[in-house]
Amino acid sequence: MAAEKFIRKLSKSGRGSLYVILPKEFIKDLDWRERQKLIVKRAKGGIFIQDFRSKK
Repeated sequence: MAAEKFIRKLSKSGRGSLYVILPKEFIKDLDWRERQKLIVKRAKGGIFIQDFRSKK
């Protein structure tokens, strides 16, 4: 896949929160579903997102 496909914009919701839409291929590969709980952490130079139930 072309690298350009994975470039995303940071968008603002109506209430002021910010969000980014992840490629559906990522979500499918990780077997995530809509409204699933995720852990979001700051990481050096970015953000780390992990399944809430993951043991890692």
